[in-house]
Amino acid sequence: MSGRAGSRSPGGGGSGSRPADAVSKDPTLTVEAELFAAGATLVIGIDEVGRGAIAGPVAVGAHAVLAGTDGFPAGLRDSKLLSEKRREAIAPLVAEWGAGAVGFASAEEIDARGIGAMLGESARRALLALHADGVPVDRAVILLDGAHDWLSAALRRPLDVRTRVGADRSCASVAAASVRAKVARDAVMREAHKAHPGYGWDSNKGYGCRSHYEGIARHGLTALHRSSWIKRAPAA
Repeated sequence: MSGRAGSRSPGGGGSGSRPADAVSKDPTLTVEAELFAAGATLVIGIDEVGRGAIAGPVAVGAHAVLAGTDGFPAGLRDSKLLSEKRREAIAPLVAEWGAGAVGFASAEEIDARGIGAMLGESARRALLALHADGVPVDRAVILLDGAHDWLSAALRRPLDVRTRVGADRSCASVAAASVRAKVARDAVMREAHKAHPGYGWDSNKGYGCRSHYEGIARHGLTALHRSSWIKRAPAA
């Protein structure tokens, strides 16, 4: 994969530090359209899920939008703004809307290399999956949620990476990526709960809530825990 290097805010002089509270909860294709007007033929939105969990993988979703796209599934939003039921309902519509993929990094990898490195590696894995499906990733503008470019250091070849604060709420491509990642990771944690039912992963999805820490106190750690992240369980 090759392309222009660099990480900057997309759009005509828009700031990557745009305050999150200034971003509407409903995404649009405005930013993507600005990139298409500037010559891009493909935009790939990227977002992560599970960064702060203490068990399970981190997941990074990628969703490709082609130039000329002028609509997206009704009700699409950042996954954090949707109920689990609504996310599960809209996920098939997102899959029909365009090509996408989810990359994962395990708890073991996160412990060994750190979350920053494994966010980038998970995104790289998602992009490689898109590339394998015939998506011309090397010609895309990569739209990354947040102010920090945690992707470029993981790439073997440079891509045109743009950062934007609040992109998961304002940009339909990134909102779609967030839904893909959240639904896929939640499914992983529900399956993990079947093997390790004492931690409440079917509901807490591996995040460090009281019931999860109580499960650790009773049953100890599993191979799915990020052992370097575990804090002492809160007092009962």
